[in-house]
Amino acid sequence: QVQLEESGGGLVQAGGSLRLSCAASGNRFPLNTMGWFRQAPGEQRIFVAIIGRDGTTDYADSVKGRFTISRDNSKSAAYLQMNSLKPEDTAVYRCRAEDSGAFYWGQGKQVTVSA
Repeated sequence: QVQLEESGGGLVQAGGSLRLSCAASGNRFPLNTMGWFRQAPGEQRIFVAIIGRDGTTDYADSVKGRFTISRDNSKSAAYLQMNSLKPEDTAVYRCRAEDSGAFYWGQGKQVTVSA
């Protein structure tokens, strides 16, 4: 059973930066995709960024040019570097991994951006 543990996040002023990490355990081989989703209060969870095992990435339009997703297959980890943060980026960020058609989720980390 794959388990995901997130770290990072927190409170930052608008324009600042934060980094989220997602560490996977229980997998024998590099996971197929790892990504980040976020959910703001009263809103649905939305896609933020995703990275494939080969390093291919995709981003939501709202974060392109500001966020960078990366991964380290040797550590079964993924990272989300968030720069030029805006108050509208405030949300709970959850890591998701996919492997062989199964999806795994982390518990989530709060990111709060003050104006």
